[in-house]
Amino acid sequence: MLIPYEQVSKDTLYGLIESFVLREGTDYGDIEISLDEKVTQVMLQLQAGEVVIEYSEEHESVNIVTRQSIGL
Repeated sequence: MLIPYEQVSKDTLYGLIESFVLREGTDYGDIEISLDEKVTQVMLQLQAGEVVIEYSEEHESVNIVTRQSIGL
């Protein structure tokens, strides 16, 4: 089930994105990017529709995924 990011409270959304960023552990090479910058990048991707918030009833979990990864 997809959850529109606009329906998630600001604090919850920030926590969800922050958790996603920390869990992904993306390597940016020689460039250091702050956590806030990474959160902002993911928020922009949500706003652009590149990524979505997905709730899995089966796993009772919420994750941020690319539209492409779920066939959208």
